[in-house]
This record gives sequence, C-alpha cells and structure tokens, in this order.
Amino acid sequence: MNQLQTLVDTSVRRHAEWTVRWHENPTPPETGLPLAIVEQNHRMNFDLWHEEDMARRDDLGVERVCQAKRAIDRFNQARNDAIERLDTWFLGHLPPARPDCPLHSETPGMMVDRLSTLALKVYHMRIEATRESATEEHRRKCAGKCAVLEEQLADLKNCLEELLAQLQSGARRFKIYRQLKMYNDASLNPQLYGERRTQTP
Repeated sequence: MNQLQTLVDTSVRRHAEWTVRWHENPTPPETGLPLAIVEQNHRMNFDLWHEEDMARRDDLGVERVCQAKRAIDRFNQARNDAIERLDTWFLGHLPPARPDCPLHSETPGMMVDRLSTLALKVYHMRIEATRESATEEHRRKCAGKCAVLEEQLADLKNCLEELLAQLQSGARRFKIYRQLKMYNDASLNPQLYGERRTQTP
C-alpha cells in the first residue's frame, strides 16, 4: 500500500476517532502534513454539524440564529480552505498529468471531505439507533439508515482509492479551480455593497 492509499485508510479511521474524542474532550491538534489538513477539514465539518443543529432551534431568539449563521459561514470557508490545501498537497505527491488524459470532476480533497461528513452521519445515526428515550420503531429505522451510511462510506473510500491509483498511473487528472465564493466578499455581494445595505448598531 503506497503513501496516498495509506492516507485514505488513516483518514477514515481518524475521522471516526476524532468524532468520538471531540464529543468528550478537546484534543491537541495534529501537526504533521497532510493529516493536520485532514483534521482541520473534519473539525470544520464537526463544528458545522453542531452549529447547524443549533440554528434550527426556535427557542433561543433571533440573535442566536444570526450568530449561528455567521459561524456557519466561517466554518464553511475554513472547510473549503482545507479542501484546497489538501488538493494542493495531493498534486505535489502525484506525477504530472498529461493534458489529454480524462479529467475527473471531483478532487481527492472533495472526496475526503465527503468521507468526513459521512463519519459524522454514522456517529450520530448510531446514537439514534440506540437512544433509550426513542421508540423501538425509531431505533429500528435508524439502525437501517446507519447500515446504508456505513456502506456508502466504504464505497466512497474504495472510489477514492481507485481514483488515486488512476491519478498515480496518469490515467486521470484533476484541477484545482480555487474558490469563487461571492457571498463573503463585500465587493461581490450586492447586499453588502449595494444601496440597500443596512448598518447594524
């Protein structure tokens, strides 16, 4: 197993481990590349998950929902930054691609990000599948959903390993287009630069 395939296995295992540990106690961040980037991406997905849950409460007032929205924007930006850094790392460890080989629309970093999200879904669905305060029917349905999520995660892991093998052999290539997000840019979002902008005290 080469370095890139090892990274896939390690990422899947660490996604699950980090998710459990972060629900219990803070842990020192990873420092070595590329695992530190994988961890940062997963941390942003972890924080996004819980802030998205919080934003759906209707008993905390408008201000808390606004704070959640701002946090979600920050986490999303950092999540995408980590995906790009991970793709840059991958490109630095792959042979130069021929310009005529088929282009893969999804990058390895995007697939690692999806593996991260699936790890969170599996963790939380397992909780629902065993939650004592839920009905037996609820637990049964969630157990079935958990099995589907675990299958999806395993399939995606295999797809990423296959893509990396194709990238290494020169059979496929991918591009980093960089982010072209507009809503966070005050020069591109008309709600921020337009005449209708309102000032908050």
